[in-house]
Amino acid sequence: MNPSPTGPLSSAAHHDGSPAYVAEEAPALGSTVTVRVRTSPEAPVDEMWLRTTMDAEPTFHPCTRAPAADATADATADAQAVWWEAQLPVRNPVAHYRFLLVADGTQTWLTGAGTFDHDVPDAFDFRLPTHAPAPDWGRDAVVYQVFPDRFARSAAAPERPVPDWAVPAAWDDEVVFEGSDPRTPLQFFGGDLDGITEHLDHVAEVGADVLYTTPVFPGESNHRYNASTFAHVDELLGGDAAYQRLSEAVHARGWRILGDLTTNHTGDTHEWFRRALADPDAPERGYYSFRDDGSYETWMGHATLPKIDHTNPALRAAFVEGPESIVGRWLVPPYDVDGWRIDVANMTGRLGAVDVNAEVARAVRRTAVALRPDALVIGEHNHDASTDVDGDGWHGTMNYSGFSWPVWEWLRADDTPARSFGTPVPVPSRTGGQVVAAMRMWMGRLGWRATAASWNILGSHDSARIRTLVGSGARHRVAAGLQFALPGVPMIFAGDEIGLEGVLGEDSRRPMPWAEPDRWDHETLATYGALAGLRRAHPSLRRGGLRWLHVDDDVLVLLREHPSGSVLVTARRSASPEVVLPLACLGGTPVEELLRTGPAAGAVVRGDDVVLPASEGPELGLHLLG
Repeated sequence: MNPSPTGPLSSAAHHDGSPAYVAEEAPALGSTVTVRVRTSPEAPVDEMWLRTTMDAEPTFHPCTRAPAADATADATADAQAVWWEAQLPVRNPVAHYRFLLVADGTQTWLTGAGTFDHDVPDAFDFRLPTHAPAPDWGRDAVVYQVFPDRFARSAAAPERPVPDWAVPAAWDDEVVFEGSDPRTPLQFFGGDLDGITEHLDHVAEVGADVLYTTPVFPGESNHRYNASTFAHVDELLGGDAAYQRLSEAVHARGWRILGDLTTNHTGDTHEWFRRALADPDAPERGYYSFRDDGSYETWMGHATLPKIDHTNPALRAAFVEGPESIVGRWLVPPYDVDGWRIDVANMTGRLGAVDVNAEVARAVRRTAVALRPDALVIGEHNHDASTDVDGDGWHGTMNYSGFSWPVWEWLRADDTPARSFGTPVPVPSRTGGQVVAAMRMWMGRLGWRATAASWNILGSHDSARIRTLVGSGARHRVAAGLQFALPGVPMIFAGDEIGLEGVLGEDSRRPMPWAEPDRWDHETLATYGALAGLRRAHPSLRRGGLRWLHVDDDVLVLLREHPSGSVLVTARRSASPEVVLPLACLGGTPVEELLRTGPAAGAVVRGDDVVLPASEGPELGLHLLG
């Protein structure tokens, strides 16, 4: 396989974890599952084998030619595709498998990362877990992230006393965002929870149906990731009663609400830590990772963020295990939180030679689903989360590596002031081929189901804003289209939908300009709402497979396939020529234009081809196939 695929990909062999290719997404241990591969008559395959590992030992199973995926064709091959199928034995909790294709004496591997003409590690094998998948609402969601201090003030907010630690700011003040400035975590704008409740109509206009807020627990900072307690909601946000009102208002709309919980550390003002410091014999001393000299482990060297020790049974009982734990108590009335986004999930339970991360993840999920059978647990992870999302722990992750970075690298403006997140050098510029190669590799590494449950994010409170990175509304709308069109769950950081800017994480936490709607990008706001509506209306955009049909430097064409109907997606980052695809590769004829953000004409059928006309600039197009 070319590491940077370009040109038409319509004849490539294909398999993914969607319903057209896998008969059962969560099979029982010990069962057998039918898996299918689509090949093209233009690239005939002589024989095919399924290779799986059973108890870590490779075994091969024959594939046979089969009817079309919709089971309506009685021929084994037609003008569109040749289908193969095999029986996959599910002997282990996660079945790993790949396909060996033989054509004209040449052997090719088909893996989760694509096709290879050489041997590749098992790390990219397809995966089929036996564990329960993420809840339907979590996979079908559009998530809206709110940073409470900067979203909205209710009428009661100005009446609350400003805490001693805070540097008060007016709503239209500039954000202090340089990390070396001590005011950065202390600048206090005073947004509160009732302010969020009062603006749920705006969340509805964006098209979201899950509200996720960063922490609401008290902490001596504007971000509140340095919690001083997990027992109640910060009075500066309106306290427990305001959180209850917000939860009730969210659920009254048929939506869901997610909390944000830091399981890796607390603040140094946390009641547990204060007792641990005051008395070396206190039970809470064992909650933290104290060294022999009395010092303690922290998050990334910050003394205000002492690290939790999850090897301590009492800590685990207090924090993550059982209905009375911190994880459990907020999932039941009166707050009824529907699940958690776990902060610093990648570091939780890991310290030097100690690694109980998987145990903690399982405990969080076990506690959550015992109280709410459809609870969702998403783990924060900004690099390779593949070893953390393959089983019965976190349902998914914030997919920076597999989604955010490739999209950033393809759409970045040449002169963007946006700063890279997590690396010491600027965001690079990549071609379409490089970007698709990266996406395919990450999807292969994470697995289909974990990818589909993870969040597609264009930015967050920790990163630059997408508008600053891409430099224009037109490219921003293309980015949003990819966010909604690719496998995964769209997560929108409040303000992205109106074109809010920011060069890095702290700068991105600018207050929402409610009083200045003339500053809003209303075209982009409408695009988000339209994309959310399309995703909700078409199962292919939520549960469908993914086939890349054409890739070049400036154009990406993909197909989201589902038995109920498929959607053809075209994304262009700049002016680009027409793209011609054979009708046979689509599995249907374009019958309706669902959305187009640029001036070019929609897809047209010309004989046996589909023509995607040339574009004069960045453009997004979605077409329904019949």
